[in-house]
Amino acid sequence: MEVVNVIVAALGAFAFGAVWYMSMSKPWIAAAEIPVDGSGKPQGNGSPMPFVIGIVAMVLVAGMMRHMFATSGIVTVGGGLVAGLGVGAFFITPWVAMNYAFSMRKPMLSVIDGVNAIVGCAIMGAILNMF
Repeated sequence: MEVVNVIVAALGAFAFGAVWYMSMSKPWIAAAEIPVDGSGKPQGNGSPMPFVIGIVAMVLVAGMMRHMFATSGIVTVGGGLVAGLGVGAFFITPWVAMNYAFSMRKPMLSVIDGVNAIVGCAIMGAILNMF
């Protein structure tokens, strides 16, 4: 059953990310300095690889959060939500912001990606303790 929880939690965070980045596509493209064509759409080959890597990454994060919760005794939905917020806000977002700062990326990129990490991890944490 734990494997199912991890997969459902990963899918929940991935779904939030899809909605988040659809709503923030223009600001994200500008902050990430992605080249666009004449219609404003990103240039590229349309490879599915970012989506594959994204879902694998979500499964890895959800699996590790499940392990952390089990060893820490976090068993409620609220506890999982708060712990997930903490993972996103105090582990993932600072690391991403540091990497973006060293690579001279725009600060807004850290904000947009940070919100995704914080809310996505909160969703994961809540879902992991729902079942």
